Amino acid sequence: MHASGRSHTISIITICFNNLEELQATCLSVDIQQHLPVQHIIINGSTKPDIATWLAEQPQPSYRRWLNERDEGIADAFNKGIQMATGDILLMLNSADELAHPGVLEKVRRCFDADESLMWLHGMYQYQRAGIWVTLGKAFNPALLYRGMRSICHQTMFVKRSLHHKYGLYDNSLKIAMDFDFLVRIRNEKFLFVPEVLAIFAPGGTSMQNMQRILDENTRIIHKYLGKSWQHRVWTWRLRLLIGLMNSPLGKPLYYLKNKLGLANA
Repeated sequence: MHASGRSHTISIITICFNNLEELQATCLSVDIQQHLPVQHIIINGSTKPDIATWLAEQPQPSYRRWLNERDEGIADAFNKGIQMATGDILLMLNSADELAHPGVLEKVRRCFDADESLMWLHGMYQYQRAGIWVTLGKAFNPALLYRGMRSICHQTMFVKRSLHHKYGLYDNSLKIAMDFDFLVRIRNEKFLFVPEVLAIFAPGGTSMQNMQRILDENTRIIHKYLGKSWQHRVWTWRLRLLIGLMNSPLGKPLYYLKNKLGLANA
């Protein structure tokens, strides 16, 4: 708990774009939590009126806030949410992604209340690869940052809002890998890995459709903060080969075999 004796509060930020049904699924996963957030902020950059109409005309819980306006991309939308947030802890939960079960926020609150020096935590997540649902997630290891956001995703990263005061907001020049950029910046802060599923990561998102761009942006980020690395170069070559293989007719059966062998989270 805080020195004041009160529990930590949580603000959830959800960005969306012309996907009302997916947003509704995300909202439901928030609304059924045993411990409710102090805010659930919707940043709606849609070109269609559906989401704005639903938010305005349907009853919403008192903690739900929203902003309906176009943005300059994912990082800009995230930053708008951060600037509206008042909670001690922030979570970026995109529309279509869901909290894994009703006890997620209670679990997270207890972790932060138990250790005031804890600055962020992350957990496991369910995710679809090659049409197969798998469970992924390993404890963050700063020595392996040359691998990018491997086995960690921002949908399970609960971070203290004060980290944005210390390290700044998300980098608007990055179109996809802004979460990795922020992870690299906070790499030396105290964290906790929760070895259970905290989020369900929706398949088919922007990151999955732009893997080559992610690799390029990751390289920029690593060079900026960590310098050039032969490990990163070899890892990137490996990933490019794997992306090509996964997009081939052999991709799905090979990944199915890997999953059966228990290597999906290797």
